[in-house]
Amino acid sequence: MSVRWDPAQYGKFAPERMRPVEDIIKRIPLDAPSTIYDLGCGDGRVARQLMKRWPDAVLTGVDSSPDMLDAARNLLPHGNWVAADLATWSSDTPADLLFAGASLHWIDDHQTLFPRLMGLLAPGGILAVQMPRNFGEACHTCMREAAEAGPWKAKLAAVDRRLSPVAEPADYYAILAPHAAHLDIWEIDYLHALEGDDPVVEWTMGTGLRPYLGALDETAREAYLADYTARIAKAYPRRDDGVTLFPFRRLFIVARR
Repeated sequence: MSVRWDPAQYGKFAPERMRPVEDIIKRIPLDAPSTIYDLGCGDGRVARQLMKRWPDAVLTGVDSSPDMLDAARNLLPHGNWVAADLATWSSDTPADLLFAGASLHWIDDHQTLFPRLMGLLAPGGILAVQMPRNFGEACHTCMREAAEAGPWKAKLAAVDRRLSPVAEPADYYAILAPHAAHLDIWEIDYLHALEGDDPVVEWTMGTGLRPYLGALDETAREAYLADYTARIAKAYPRRDDGVTLFPFRRLFIVARR
């Protein structure tokens, strides 16, 4: 059983998810790119921000989720939307900008992936990437702890790819430096003030928790989710003012070919 990407679930925290997109767009040194690819375009919100910055560019959104692509088409009916796996996607047209917002951490072997993407850029083109780098935090460790704690242990054993799918910043410098004329790499620690019931669980249900839930039948899924929710409530207690604080580190890369 698989859990499809749910645009509504993912969009529950749109302002918080869009903040790093806005932060990196400001740091992209391009005046008038002609060809932009939004890799892992999701529901189209990122593409909309890219088009606000560069309204004359031809933008193509690429994603593997039919549900996300449908949401993108509804948001931007005149956009170019392509269904493809980013691990193997390529383009015959060199890109002025390859933009990947919170998508490349789903793909393994960054030592091969990032140089390949650099090779798809036009001379002077930019690869702009932001990825979460909080996989050692409780929002993720509680997933693994709950997976180990129940009768679903064997079924979930293969779900977690590794402790962290995103390497240290210096590792990306080493990967990209031979292929880039200029590199800008940085991190930001956000502190999201979330409201509502179990907001951290609601957040992860739209992203990292999906593979765990997708591997279980309905009964086991509910039991696993209850276990995870209890662990998260201890790790991220709600404040007296009703707010749950959710620290979140992200890695940013802007590489010019």
